Amino acid sequence: MSRVAVVTGGTRGIGAAISTALKAAGYTVAANYAGNDEAAQAFNKETGIAVYKFDVADFNQVKDAIAKISKDLGPVDIVVNNAGITRDGTIHRMTAEQWECVIHTNLSSCFNMCRCVIDSMRDRGFGRIVNIGSINGQAGQYGQVNYAAAKSGIHGFTKALAQEGAAKNITVNAIAPGYIDTDMVRAVPPAVLEKIVAKIPVGRLGKAEEIARGVLFLVADDAGFITGSTLSINGGQHMY
Repeated sequence: MSRVAVVTGGTRGIGAAISTALKAAGYTVAANYAGNDEAAQAFNKETGIAVYKFDVADFNQVKDAIAKISKDLGPVDIVVNNAGITRDGTIHRMTAEQWECVIHTNLSSCFNMCRCVIDSMRDRGFGRIVNIGSINGQAGQYGQVNYAAAKSGIHGFTKALAQEGAAKNITVNAIAPGYIDTDMVRAVPPAVLEKIVAKIPVGRLGKAEEIARGVLFLVADDAGFITGSTLSINGGQHMY
């Protein structure tokens, strides 16, 4: 029986690439989405990957969804916390709602998902958790105090949970993507995007599939000695 993987935000962009790569590698995949029913159903039809609609920022919705996924597909072995939103603005213009939406969707979701699978992983002595951070959580970004704080929090969350899970063969790692060629990045004005690319040593945007390859590496059964790490996939834009 193949291992069961849940990918949040798993029907579009980087999440879709991760879900597709996991299925191609032989995993049973459940792709979460928040609201775009049309895109989710198109993804399901194209890939055959099961899709589940729930708000990752709502603990009770996550709890119910994990129970349903476990009933439908089997116990969850792998979680990829990829769901994320932006509500950009400088802090003197940012509303409390913009702050809270990003923190809850991007960071609290990691707690919600992990809390709802950790007991089962501990009981079975296996788990792989990959949290998708960001270059902007490592280096900061003008106009993104909410996003940068949430993504930076993911990196700390990863290191702490890795220590808790290690004795039970549960690894917890993060990937920090740089600028990836997705719909969100394509929406950036061309002049601004040109300046961004100019700062990337490899001279191009990343591909969603390159992030997916990093996930496949970290969730493998034989990756059990890698935990608490952050894999930066950013074309050399930020090194530390």
